[in-house]
Amino acid sequence: MSLPKLSVRFFRTEAGNEPVREWLKELPQADRKTIGDEIRAVQFGWPIGMPLVRKLMPGLWEVRVNLDSRIARVIFTTCDGDGVLLHGFIKKSSKTPESELQTAVERLKLLNAAQKRAKHPRRN
Repeated sequence: MSLPKLSVRFFRTEAGNEPVREWLKELPQADRKTIGDEIRAVQFGWPIGMPLVRKLMPGLWEVRVNLDSRIARVIFTTCDGDGVLLHGFIKKSSKTPESELQTAVERLKLLNAAQKRAKHPRRN
């Protein structure tokens, strides 16, 4: 079995919450499995494009998942060889809602700030 080209991890807030993991736990088991299978396809096929992955803006992509009766999206970024799952939601319109995109952008900013602090810790 080949190794994944992209490791995947969940975005974690400073308080230790993992919003995408929490969102997934609220979904029915069949939906979680379908989303997990699609994320696994991204891990092993990266870089991958449509119809599974669509670039939203520089540094942000969405995994496009068709569930039985609805559509899910998981927005992620890449960071040090990892795919970081920033935000997940059930899509209710044809276009990705601006509020959902903004949630992902805010989490990306927090991730970048945390990385910067980790690489350049303050000295007293």
